[in-house]
Amino acid sequence: MNSKTAARTKILFICLGNICRSPAAHAVFQKKIDDRGLSERFEVDSAGIGNWHVGQLPDRRMREYGARRGYQVNHHARQFQTSDFKHFDRIVVMDEDNYRIITSKASSDEEAGKVVRMADFFTSHPRATSVPDPYYGGAEDFELALDLIEDGVEGMLKEMGEE
Repeated sequence: MNSKTAARTKILFICLGNICRSPAAHAVFQKKIDDRGLSERFEVDSAGIGNWHVGQLPDRRMREYGARRGYQVNHHARQFQTSDFKHFDRIVVMDEDNYRIITSKASSDEEAGKVVRMADFFTSHPRATSVPDPYYGGAEDFELALDLIEDGVEGMLKEMGEE
């Protein structure tokens, strides 16, 4: 591992199955850093809590709605592993259930401290407390999820001084 790789901030986005919210967050964050010329400063990935969709592309609807906004939502699903605590600097979850489950897997306060909620970074949606899962919903649910993810990603970048 070279020093350039070691200095990168490593971010992992988490949702339940890794086919809607977390791959969208991965794609949004990747595009925002690409557009700002910051790709070399970050390593971005996403994972799901469950193993139901491992190896699958994201939900077709999220790929479509993401593409309309210029995002390539094309990550193949994988399941969160406890080794991710050691590899990633920040683990960003989409809702309270995700937060509870992932922090319960931490083996130390340091590991648990890496877990943050996407909602912690919302600036344009101050009343929102999570990114609701759009899987069983319609177009408006996917659009809302993307709106919240975009807001959270912008808030994250601002918090990291990368606005």
